[in-house]
Amino acid sequence: MASEMIIDHREKANALLKADADKILKLIKVQMDNLTMPQCPLYEEVLDTQMFGLSREIDFAVRLGLVEDRVGKSILDELERELSALHEASQKK
Repeated sequence: MASEMIIDHREKANALLKADADKILKLIKVQMDNLTMPQCPLYEEVLDTQMFGLSREIDFAVRLGLVEDRVGKSILDELERELSALHEASQKK
């Protein structure tokens, strides 16, 4: 029973972190489409703040043993790749 609870907490932590990464991506997409360009300080500030917050969430989950370090890094790496592709696409417009 206890091991099932641990697995459940780990799955929930992983899902929540991925959902937060998706929220950041959507926020940046909206900002790029409607508000500012990637060179704008507001864009950079929002991106930096959101990425820092997510990295702290991941660090906390890793320290609690809910997420493996490699999984946390993978979430951040994937988000950075997606944001980079989004940035490149906006530059081509």
